[in-house]
Amino acid sequence: MTGTCHCGAVHISVPADTDFTTARRCDCSFCRRRWAPNAGIAEHDLRIDKGADMLTLYQFHTAVAEHYFCRNCGIYTHHRRRSDPSEFGVNVTCFDHIDMADYNCVDIHDGRNHPRDDDSLNKTKDRTDQ
Repeated sequence: MTGTCHCGAVHISVPADTDFTTARRCDCSFCRRRWAPNAGIAEHDLRIDKGADMLTLYQFHTAVAEHYFCRNCGIYTHHRRRSDPSEFGVNVTCFDHIDMADYNCVDIHDGRNHPRDDDSLNKTKDRTDQ
């Protein structure tokens, strides 16, 4: 299954059986500003099929997470997760066949109280509980 940034310079692909129902949003200081739902996949399941040279990297705080964006259109395509650096989060909205209206709820990961900062705070907020 292939996804693209807005301008089409970057093409990413994931296995056809990727479970997008696990999509979530993070509310850390950075992610809440881009607010794109992302689904987790194993590092070896993400391929950059086109435009690797068009990706730009943004890191902050601990510099463990790696957030990738198209340097032309600015769309976030994927990131290496801080909570599990062997996993990527892929921007679900980069895949044309995905309609977020089909999802009743997208969990909000508590990125403000990141579990890597304090393991006792390892939790996910469910939007339906708010």
